[in-house]
Amino acid sequence: MALLEVKDLHTSFFTDAGEVKAVNGVSFFLERGKVLGIVGESGSGKSVTAYSIMQILASTGKIVGGSIKLDGEELVGAGEKKMKTVRGNKVSIIFQDPMTSLNPTYTIGAQLCEAILLHTDRNKEQAQARAVEMLRLVNVNEPEKRMKQYPHELSGGMRQRVMIAMALACEPDILIADEPTTALDVTIQAQILELMRDLQRELGMAIIMITHDLGVVAQMCDEVVVMYAGSICEQGTADEIFYNPKHEYTKGLLRSIPSVSTLGQKLRPITGTPIDLLNMPEGCPFAPRCAAAMKICITEHAPAVMVNDEHRAACWMCIKEGIENGTISVEKPENTQKGSDVK
Repeated sequence: MALLEVKDLHTSFFTDAGEVKAVNGVSFFLERGKVLGIVGESGSGKSVTAYSIMQILASTGKIVGGSIKLDGEELVGAGEKKMKTVRGNKVSIIFQDPMTSLNPTYTIGAQLCEAILLHTDRNKEQAQARAVEMLRLVNVNEPEKRMKQYPHELSGGMRQRVMIAMALACEPDILIADEPTTALDVTIQAQILELMRDLQRELGMAIIMITHDLGVVAQMCDEVVVMYAGSICEQGTADEIFYNPKHEYTKGLLRSIPSVSTLGQKLRPITGTPIDLLNMPEGCPFAPRCAAAMKICITEHAPAVMVNDEHRAACWMCIKEGIENGTISVEKPENTQKGSDVK
């Protein structure tokens, strides 16, 4: 049984302008000890998916459908009392910007101890000892001294290590890392990723890595989910996604990365801008930006098809290719209209 199973998740934000369907039918599972990468541009629904799992959405946000099961236990509709036992104890999160995630008016020690006291049965003295232990675990030098300092007295990399220590203090089964290296320079980013990988191996926890950086995904992840406009357009093993991409959006993301083979050549960015989630099109949301778009892409959303046992994609170009070579089986034929032609 999977540690975490998300099935047909729908999350919306209800605004004065209308309903924003930020997550639209997302499904995936996470096994113990594995690292799952969720990739996509800003606004693709990556963070909202994570916040839905933790149920820490803004007041206008609501899970309107689907299932989230942790160790077989349903979390959707579980209530705040139940979620308080899940957050920190079973699932923890590292937020994107450590400077805004840490309270500038409290010392590092106070914030670490608060998390430990809230989610465990340790007393104040034990929490203090655990906080020092966690700072030492994430390679913060002079942890006793750091406990008395405020966030502004630490560097960006050091603050991120504090956030990791706080997230791991209660030994969660799952760690969600929401763009944990975005605000850091390249050298510190490499150190943080190496630290997370070492801790994951040492503690045996599962990680959900949310990022727009495919280099981070290649370095860290076993499985990859590619999101666009609140939906999953492709998912599979890291090797399959990088070496055998099938969705045109995934191919565009990979083409936009500089590499040794394209040295001296201009980068090929994805043209256009992300879709307006208030006015979702009938067909594939990526179609307006896709150079390979066909007629059917404009009018119908492609069903998810199995490329192989480790890889599936929702792209009409992939379906066309599969039909031509006889290798594609349609997973959700009910999503297509009868009589439609791939042209």
